[in-house]
Amino acid sequence: MPLLRLLVGILVIGPLGGLPAVASDHLDGPRAIGDPAADLTDLYAFQSPERADHTVLIADVFPVAGDSAFFSDAVNYIIAMRRVRVAGSGNEARFQAAKEELQFTCKFGPLEAAASGGKPRQRGACTLPGGRTLPLVVGDERGSATPDGLFRVFAGLRSDPFFSGWEWPPRNRMPKAIPNVLQDNNVLSIVIELDTTKVLDPRKGSLFGVIAKTTPRAPRGVFTGNVPQIDWIGRPEVTNLHMLIDGETDLRDLWNQEDPFAVDPKRLPLYRDRLLLSLDLWDRRDGKVDWTEAGRRALADVLLDDFLLIDVTKPTTDDSHREIEHSTLEGKKYATGGGRTLDANIMNIFISYEANRGRTPMLHGGAKGATQPGGKAFPYVQPPNVTPIEITRAVDLAAGSKEVWKVIGRFDGLMDWHPMVVRSETIGRGVGQLRKSFMTDGSEVVERLEELDDARRLMRYTMVSGLPASDYTGVIQVRDKGAGCTVEWRVSYRLKGAGTPFIDATVNTIISKGLEGLKTRFGVLQ
Repeated sequence: MPLLRLLVGILVIGPLGGLPAVASDHLDGPRAIGDPAADLTDLYAFQSPERADHTVLIADVFPVAGDSAFFSDAVNYIIAMRRVRVAGSGNEARFQAAKEELQFTCKFGPLEAAASGGKPRQRGACTLPGGRTLPLVVGDERGSATPDGLFRVFAGLRSDPFFSGWEWPPRNRMPKAIPNVLQDNNVLSIVIELDTTKVLDPRKGSLFGVIAKTTPRAPRGVFTGNVPQIDWIGRPEVTNLHMLIDGETDLRDLWNQEDPFAVDPKRLPLYRDRLLLSLDLWDRRDGKVDWTEAGRRALADVLLDDFLLIDVTKPTTDDSHREIEHSTLEGKKYATGGGRTLDANIMNIFISYEANRGRTPMLHGGAKGATQPGGKAFPYVQPPNVTPIEITRAVDLAAGSKEVWKVIGRFDGLMDWHPMVVRSETIGRGVGQLRKSFMTDGSEVVERLEELDDARRLMRYTMVSGLPASDYTGVIQVRDKGAGCTVEWRVSYRLKGAGTPFIDATVNTIISKGLEGLKTRFGVLQ
């Protein structure tokens, strides 16, 4: 899709020009962006709400997955656990992982044609600790279980459980609260439930570090760059919110190549310096300094041991995420199971601690939960969303609504105010006319006028071609506001086919760049 070339450049440089909000490990580097089926978006570890003596591990891939998205048959999907001990506290806080590893490796086959033109089927198998292999069918709600009941596995398309109510953080100020930008999005989930006592034997140590990673199944050299590993995740946001800083070299691809339990000591100083810079910026964003230099260094060392901590003998709650790390850094014994539940507001926790060390009331973004809350029964992640994705943005302008509408109320006048449009042509007149817009990257977008109401200062249009989306409808409306006006632009659409992580970024960029063009032309209402 030609229009997406522009967004590839934007996202490779950084999410500042694409997705307007923090998005966990979604799109966490150029290499991960290149293959969404290998792009790990999130990792969860929690006590089963259905069976308290079981532990649940969930890894999600493929941000903004469409209804025909499937797992790659060229990728290993791995969740690994190692026993961890607290190796220091306070400013000497560290967590040391053991050498022994429990590994779950899931592989998937090619698509199998369905009878009578139905949706293709995909089969897979997960190799469990001890070497047993558990076959499964992708999308089967019942999952697959071992005869002894020690393991249960599910894989398939689900509602994205991640949510964030924060914009992408500017370098020198706190991010603004915004609605959940991943509302109505889907991902591919791998869910593993295991018998805590029989599989993990907590008597030998109940604290574990959990990571997920994707690696090539093909022989070395088949993948571009001869990479041993495509993506990995431990704690959410270390990659996107620490290894990527506006104005600095993007370290995400390099970080994603590291062994999660043993970062290369030659590159450790590079990552530590990046974390120290990032933590200093976070500490100063609220206008005051809450962290000592020694405290920041201790937090950086803890984050370098980048695995999700869970104590499998203690309860996990929506508030227990990173409690183990925070208590240890404060020189106290931890009291919860840590981990990460599906409904944990990890962004509020992250920003509150990094910005003020948790010394003020919790900072809250604009999202209170995901599109669907976590389930209480296996597979815990909810069925995929079928409602259209909707994106709404607005800007307050210094000019009156009548003056602004004269410019944006012309269906054939888009190039006069939108900086991404270099030329436009229209065919026909009135409702039903077509508009072909030629974008700055050479691509073309064709839209149809569906409604033009001068009295309400409202324009509604649909997209005919240009993006891999269906039922694409846009509405632009101008309303009076004091001495100026508010321009609201909202777009709704459904993903077509497998989906692509560039769709949300593309739509967000088209809207945001257009509104920026209006701000430049008319000024911002004070």
